[in-house]
Amino acid sequence: MPYALSFVPGAIFALGGANVVRCATSLGSLQIIWSALFGGPNFLVYSAGFSAPSPIQAQSWPIAMQNRDIVAIAKTGSGKTLGYLIPGFMHLQRIHNDSQMGPTILVLSPTRELATQIQVEALKFGKSSKISCACLYGGAPKGPQLKEIERGVEIVVATPGRLNDILEMRRISLHQVSYLVLDEADRMLDMGFEPQIRKIVKEVPTKRQTLMYTATWPKEVRKIAADLLVNPAQVNIGNVDELVANKSITQTVEVLAPMEKHTRLEQILRSQEPGSKIIIFCSTKRMCDQLARNLTRTFGAAAIHGDKSQAERDDVLNQFRSGRTPVLVATDVAARGLDVKDIRVVVNYDFPNGVEDYVHRIGRTGRAGATGLAYTFFGDQDSKHASDLIKILEGANQKVPPQVREMATRGGGVNKFRRWGPPSGGSGGRGYGDSGYGGRGDSGGRGSWGSRDSSSSSGWGRERSRSPERFNAGPPSTSDPPRSFHEMMMMKQK
Repeated sequence: MPYALSFVPGAIFALGGANVVRCATSLGSLQIIWSALFGGPNFLVYSAGFSAPSPIQAQSWPIAMQNRDIVAIAKTGSGKTLGYLIPGFMHLQRIHNDSQMGPTILVLSPTRELATQIQVEALKFGKSSKISCACLYGGAPKGPQLKEIERGVEIVVATPGRLNDILEMRRISLHQVSYLVLDEADRMLDMGFEPQIRKIVKEVPTKRQTLMYTATWPKEVRKIAADLLVNPAQVNIGNVDELVANKSITQTVEVLAPMEKHTRLEQILRSQEPGSKIIIFCSTKRMCDQLARNLTRTFGAAAIHGDKSQAERDDVLNQFRSGRTPVLVATDVAARGLDVKDIRVVVNYDFPNGVEDYVHRIGRTGRAGATGLAYTFFGDQDSKHASDLIKILEGANQKVPPQVREMATRGGGVNKFRRWGPPSGGSGGRGYGDSGYGGRGDSGGRGSWGSRDSSSSSGWGRERSRSPERFNAGPPSTSDPPRSFHEMMMMKQK
């Protein structure tokens, strides 16, 4: 049975009976870790805005430094990346392998966006120790990635699909890996990567330290943790059995008809300070592109979704991070892993397929101790999620609109939290969803299912009528006013 730890600042925890470790909850303790790693102060800690380690870092560092396996359960934006990178750096100082024979540290990540962000953090904080790191992901040429591996790297960050492809080519060896990290493990399983993960782990020596980080703790994640980890310590930040939203985010839910959405969206955008970073989430790629085109002249907007090439996505994200394009219109490809710390507002233009995706969407704001705003457009078509949404709002001490309560009393929202299943906009099956990562293709590689957007094939998400009258009716009258913004856009295109 794993040892379960829950966060209490400054608390003392017993590990394995006799071993007692005090959590690092001060800048002094953090500096000790940096000193042990680099042999002296590392001023990146100050420039990165650290005053003290985050709860997940304070809990996991002492355990990882004892070479223990860890299962860490914490919300997104809690500082998990440095939670495993810093002990990993210290692991490298103890083990001096020949990097040209293969990496010592392997980090598996569900998406290429998250993988590249992990690489950036590894290079930034490992710079003074000259730690090398390569990033392997689909949707980009293999050549440059293979050259990096051949030159020799100590850390490899990879998506499971691309790493499996390179393993099959016999261009990488994992026989030196002694520190294995599964980041956002629930998301990787949710995207259908379990077979690839198990295949990769078979190439890694059994004598290793394994760390698993996850935002949720469903039975599928528990099973793979039991199979891959040995007597792990379990670190819980918050209540792992209840889906909760970040209380630093002010959530506003507005019940709107489809034709009212666009006008209200523009009002929200105009109410923000010029240059504020804003993410707008849509359920389909088509609506994502359409909104970006309509908003770009006035507000400076760009779209990102699974059909974009890697170069296009990188360009859009770089413009968004730099502030040159302050409005990002996205499908759920950006709901997890995207780490831009100064996002002010999240707008759910379309409600997702479940409240778990809702929590991860709004979690793009209010990160690293900041506050944020989240606006959500809710309609009759979303009423089945009303009860679950009310639980999320009440759990974060947010206002619940009377209309949403009324929907819940009418029977909406009878489903439990969707703890497992396809992400919003997904079509089911292996590697489903808009994110464009699937099987071993990682959006663009072999076996990718992400390019098909079934949610948009029925005409702006509107369900087609099956009634006989549909076939007897004449052509629609152009004199009738459009019933929604979507229809107006279609008429405009015609």
